[in-house]
Order: sequence, then C-alpha cells, then structure tokens
Amino acid sequence: MKIFTSLNKEQKQAVGLLSIGTFLEYFDLMLYVHMAVLLNELFFPKTDSHTASLLAAFAFCTTYIFRPIGALIFGFIGDYVGRKVTVILTIMFMSLSCVFMANLPTYAQIGIVASWIVTICRIVQGMSAMGELTGAQLYLSEVINAPAKYSAVALLAFASAIGGGASLAVASLVTYCGLNWRIIFGVGAIIALVGAAARVFLRETPDFTEAKRKAGRPQKTQPNKQEKVCYKNLLALFSMDCMWPLCFYLSYMHCGIVLKDSFSYSPEQIIHQNFIVSIVQISTYLLFVFLSYRVYPLKILKVKFIISALIMLSFPYWLNHLQNNVHVLLLQSSIIFFAADASPATSIFYKYFPVLKRFTYISFTYALSRAVTYVIASFGLVYLTRHLGSWGTLIISCPVFLGYILGLRHFEKLENQEKSLEQNTNSEKKIPLESKIA
Repeated sequence: MKIFTSLNKEQKQAVGLLSIGTFLEYFDLMLYVHMAVLLNELFFPKTDSHTASLLAAFAFCTTYIFRPIGALIFGFIGDYVGRKVTVILTIMFMSLSCVFMANLPTYAQIGIVASWIVTICRIVQGMSAMGELTGAQLYLSEVINAPAKYSAVALLAFASAIGGGASLAVASLVTYCGLNWRIIFGVGAIIALVGAAARVFLRETPDFTEAKRKAGRPQKTQPNKQEKVCYKNLLALFSMDCMWPLCFYLSYMHCGIVLKDSFSYSPEQIIHQNFIVSIVQISTYLLFVFLSYRVYPLKILKVKFIISALIMLSFPYWLNHLQNNVHVLLLQSSIIFFAADASPATSIFYKYFPVLKRFTYISFTYALSRAVTYVIASFGLVYLTRHLGSWGTLIISCPVFLGYILGLRHFEKLENQEKSLEQNTNSEKKIPLESKIA
C-alpha cells in the first residue's frame, strides 16, 4: 500500500505481524459466535423457545462479561512488562481454548459438564481477545507517527473483520457440506500458535521503553503511581465504545432471530446470510484504512455517526415492514456499513492516557463497554421486544447514541485545545527570532 511507504522495515514488519495475529485471533474468537445457532444445540440442553433465547444470550455474553477481568490482567502485564509480551500471551491462550473445544464431548455425552466447559473456554477466549486487539492497537500507535498510524491502526480493525468473515465462511462451508466442525477448531488452534511464534521477533515500543527510562526504574518494576488518568477521558471513550457492540448485535444476532422467527430460516441459512453481511463489514474497514490517510479521522466519525443514528432510529420501522430476506440483508448491511465506532480514530484517543497506565485503562474501558452493552442488548431485547415489539430497541439505542456524540465532542475539544497550544508555542518561538533579525 502506498500509504505505508513512509514506514521503515521494522514498522512494516510490526504492521504485518500484528495484522496477521489479529486476523487469527478473531477467526478463533468469532468461529463459535457465528456457529452458535448450531453449537448451542450440541452443548446446551434443549428447552422451550423463550428459555432457548435466554441460553443463547448467556452463551453469547460469556465471551464478553469476563473481558474486564482479562483487561485488568493483560493490562497490568502490558504496563508492567511490556506490549510485546502481551500480544504473544493472548494469542497462545486463544489457541489453547480452541484445542479444548475441538475435543470437547457434547451435552448428550457428558451432560451439563459440557455446557460448563464450553462456557469456560468462551470466557478464556473473550479475555485473551481483549488483550490482543488493544495491545496491537497500542503497539502501532506508539511506533508509527500520524497520519500513517491512523491507517495502520485501522488496518487492525480490517484484519479483525476479515477474521470474523473467514470464520463465517468456514461456518457456512461446514454447515452446508456437513463437515466436522471440530477439525476447524483444531486448525484454528494450530495457526494461532504459528502467529504467536512469529510475534517473538517484535521489539518493544519506544514510547513504553522511554516512559520506563524516565520513571527511573528497572524494566520490570511497578507502574508509576503518580501518573494521573483523566476520568472524563475514560468516560468519553467508554461512551463511544458502546456504539459498535450495539450495531454488531442488532445486525448479526437480532436480525438472525428475525430471519429464524419471521422467515423460518435454518441455522445454515442464517450463517450464510451473515457471511454476506461480513463481506460488507470488511469492505467498510478497508475503505477507512485508505480514507483515514487523507481525511482527519474525527471528521470520518462525525459522518458515520449521523448516518448510523438515522438508520438505527428508523430500525424498528423497517423491522415492522420487512417483506423478504433481501430486505433483512439490506437492513443488516446498512447498519454494519455505517456503524459508528472508534475506528479509525483510536490512536487519537489513546494519546490522552498516560503511557504506563494506558494499556490497563484503555483495555478495561473497551472490555467494560462490550460487557455492558452486549448483556443489556442480548438479555434486554428478549424482554423489550416481547412487550414492546421492534420499538423496544430504541430504549437501548437512544442512550447509546447520546453517549457516543458526547464522547466524540469531548475528544474534539481536546484536539482543538492541543492545536491551539501548538500554535501558541510556535508563535512564541517566532517572536524572539524576529526580534534578533530586527
């Protein structure tokens, strides 16, 4: 890509290794999520439709509700030992959980024990994925300068989308051709281990190394307790991070339920349609990789938010007037294409957090936003849509919209203040020089 021609060899290597690792990590993570309509029937007891919906919500949420714990664990490692160690450990844990699931007996064979083991595996996957993406984003944010770093970090989101899309493609192939799904989890484990081995060649980020040096302590001492974190920045980032999981859930999960209940779609058909939606998602992230190099990322987020808000506010109306599966596909695709999230401006937000506390706070905020939003969306919509119909989605989406725009305005204000400070500094430097010339 021409946008990365300004990078040196080590930076290009970092972009390549981290992008491949993120792809592998999200392939393994999303494999179960997108095959849940099939695998939940194998690992959980069969019940009535309402209880089945709650069990499906539980299986989905277990990946995310323990992420804050993973964020604290891997965040501490990232701020205590370094970014490099974290991105190696996370992909190894993902691989091990895939090995367990590939060899796990079904509910029919060992009963409720199967449900608990698969739940634990999903928890481990969710926790490791938490350290993976944040660690990779921080690494590139700290080794590459703007504007190339905007595109480099956006490329990680693109890689995660490809990983999700690949898992859907495999899930679709498995269900349509009747292949053994266990083999796929085994393959996922092997390629994840290869990705972990490749990351050994990465170097620690200069920002982290310099922060450790300035703190005047050895490489493996405790993070500096004197570093201050602005909680307004945390709240703003949390508010913005809640938008993407809502868009994801409504597009893939909720619309999947609509296809099943209103159009009698089988699990195989739902997986196939979601795969088409994932192609739209991949195309979107690729567009922003290139666009963020030319257009300031916060401007991109503004446009995305306006269009996304219009689509989501009209979401209940369109759900009530769906006539066929093509209409559902168009609705899913429009939500995903314009989904407002932090990408491609994540590196802008991250710089407003202290280096030696950056990993812990950012990853915890990211994890908490996913856990809260997915739990509220998955369980809340079971009851809200039951009593209020499609209009119940607005009870969840409206507060999320408000939080996102307030968070975006907060960071815009910080950016404007920083630009004003730079201009004043440059002016002060010019005045003495002009005086000497006079």
